[in-house]
Amino acid sequence: MASTTTMASLCLLLFILLQTTSSKAAGESPTSFACNPNDASTKDLPFCRVKLPIHVRVRDLIGRLTLQEKVKLLVNTAKAVPRLGIKDYEWWSEALHGVSNVGPGTKFGGEFPGATSFPQVITTAASFNASLWEAIGRVVSDEARAMYNGGMGGLTYWSPNVNVLRDPRWGRGQETPGEDPVVVGAYAASYVRGLQGNDGGGHQLKVAACCKHFTAYDLDNWHGVDRFHFNARVSKQDMEDTFDVPFRMCVTDGKVASVMCSYNQVNGVPTCADPNLLKKTVRAQWGLDGYIVSDCDSVGVFYNNQHYTSTPEEAAAAALKAGLDLDCGPFLGLHTEDAVKKGLLSEVDHIDLALANTLTVQMRLGMFDGSAHPYANLGPTDVCSPAHQQLALDAATQGIVLLKNRGPSLPLSTRRHRTVAVIGPNSDVTVTMIGNYAGVACGYTTPLQGIGKYTRTVHQQGCSDVACKDDTLFGAAIDAARQADATILVMGLDQSIEAEFRDRVGLLLPGRQQELISKVAASSKGPTILVLMSGGPVDVTFAKNDPRIAGIVWAGYPGQAGGQAIADIVFGISNPGGKLPMTWYPDEYLRNLEMTDMGMRSRPSKGYPGRTYRFYKGPIVYPFGHGLGYTKFVQTVASAPTVVAIVLDGHHTETSTSAGNGTSTRSFATTGKAIRVTHAKCSKLSLVVDVDVRNVGNRDGSHTLLVYSSPPAAAGHWVPHKQLVAFEKVHVLARTQQRVRFNIHVCKHLSVVDRSGIRRIPMGRHDLHIGDHVVHSFSVQAASLGLGIIKS
Repeated sequence: MASTTTMASLCLLLFILLQTTSSKAAGESPTSFACNPNDASTKDLPFCRVKLPIHVRVRDLIGRLTLQEKVKLLVNTAKAVPRLGIKDYEWWSEALHGVSNVGPGTKFGGEFPGATSFPQVITTAASFNASLWEAIGRVVSDEARAMYNGGMGGLTYWSPNVNVLRDPRWGRGQETPGEDPVVVGAYAASYVRGLQGNDGGGHQLKVAACCKHFTAYDLDNWHGVDRFHFNARVSKQDMEDTFDVPFRMCVTDGKVASVMCSYNQVNGVPTCADPNLLKKTVRAQWGLDGYIVSDCDSVGVFYNNQHYTSTPEEAAAAALKAGLDLDCGPFLGLHTEDAVKKGLLSEVDHIDLALANTLTVQMRLGMFDGSAHPYANLGPTDVCSPAHQQLALDAATQGIVLLKNRGPSLPLSTRRHRTVAVIGPNSDVTVTMIGNYAGVACGYTTPLQGIGKYTRTVHQQGCSDVACKDDTLFGAAIDAARQADATILVMGLDQSIEAEFRDRVGLLLPGRQQELISKVAASSKGPTILVLMSGGPVDVTFAKNDPRIAGIVWAGYPGQAGGQAIADIVFGISNPGGKLPMTWYPDEYLRNLEMTDMGMRSRPSKGYPGRTYRFYKGPIVYPFGHGLGYTKFVQTVASAPTVVAIVLDGHHTETSTSAGNGTSTRSFATTGKAIRVTHAKCSKLSLVVDVDVRNVGNRDGSHTLLVYSSPPAAAGHWVPHKQLVAFEKVHVLARTQQRVRFNIHVCKHLSVVDRSGIRRIPMGRHDLHIGDHVVHSFSVQAASLGLGIIKS
């Protein structure tokens, strides 16, 4: 017995020692990545001197590296340089809507079992609240820094995804802020500012964000066409006014530290090998202060899958010459040295330049500052804190959209609806609520749990999963609805239906979900409420038109607190204020609409319908910007100019574009059709509009002001029907009024793009649409002299 006890004690002691050693290794201070103050051999080297300018430090470090060492730093799994005191570093971490373990740079365990999991981006975008987006970024970067300090994460996060949701079938549409390029760009800039922090001068980085996937990437796997082989044929017009917009805003407004190029080709050239995209556009025109990284294995893809070059060395050379700085994948690490030896690359002109961009970002992050960095105090208590989890709930509440409220039947009453049947494959889910590119959540409140806080529940799944292949469970669900005072169906999609590398083939609910919904609604004793979880739009025309379905709520993928947020909306604890960030099309919209056709504008003669609310005018289920609430808001224009004078920047001859196919070169002063943006004095030219928002209902609520612009009809049939130019979230108490001021940049937001990709400001009458009912018209005129805006 004594021997057994001794052996057990020894085993326990060994276990504790192993755990302590493991914990110490996992939690070792990351400040010793380089320039350890206890390492006498490196601490005084110039690249370790914090007081020297970063470019001087970077130049010194690059000068000390051999070619072999440099090449090993060109990949995401950057190798250590022991003789200089530099450790391994994994560049790939993800933080799309919370710290994620999708990338190998971040892991959970020990003191960091999880992180706050916010709603999927498409849901958060529905809040139309830029301050919320930035606040989420700040929380995510707090938690990321805390995990870095604990040795469990990196500092370079390849988020957000700022591709435009062009096609409703895209499996990754859930990751994006929706279909409007201005909204996507505003989200990008706001979230990036939150992630990267703001030290006043924009020099220091809290974490380094990355806007991806540049560019025209919004197809994963559709009818045998996959992202590794797809050549996106994009016009100059669509590139300028749709695909480029979010990335440009991310770089110029958000000051992002990185841009990721995509797998696909654009007009026959892989994006990661295109100097016009990377060097000329991202770095030269937009002024990226950071590095350009490939999507994972993209360089290998354009060599092995697209056969863009004859040899791997030529592929490595093409990528680095185009402006790529870092390869997510092994390709550059394997083939760059040989490319130099074969004379395809210059060590100084190409490799050193790439390293200068990546090392500069690492130094801005403080990774070469030894033990001194301003975020060293963040630790385990800063992850999953009560305040962070409350923000996750607030974000879900703000993003949920009330699509239908017949009667009105919502909110439900805890007094009248004492028993509620909760039915559906998504009624008691956890991981489904956080979508993709998520981490490990702090904890979950499922819809069933959330609803159960307010009333007694009777739970039936109805379908075993979202595929809903049979009606085996229908009977029990129908019986539950017959007995309850109200019925809540939680239906929709999950990652088995829409995901990375999984595009949808249609827009209807999967399997027999529609049949279950209709049968339950027909049998329900009380009101039936349909709650939908999905990233992309769903054709629920049947439910919209069914009088027995009293309410429809879209929750997107609402994050870890999604069930609580849904319950708070349904029972009126919170007043819904979300708006759809994408158009909901009928399934017939997809008829003869190839996902591979990148054209945004309609082509009526060919039966092509156009894409998004800007260019499509056909039947819809619910429009972009749709969303109801439990109170009523009235909007009025309090102040706005009626004439805008565009002052020219010198004397120019203008190429006017009309509704016809031809163009002619004339003086704009004689044609008056449009002024090229580059010929106008744009810097201070803003349209100032004051809008009063009055809450005429009995409930406090948040209202989303959406301001659209419609250009003159004579500007051409290729211009957008309307374009969102400004938006603002405002909280208005019942029976009170708030005034909101918009500064609409004339050259950015009132311009249109012609077929040659040139941005122009059309002359004539423009209309501002404020919400659905208020229109303010004003005239845009050319002026050789003036101050810009004239009120009359």
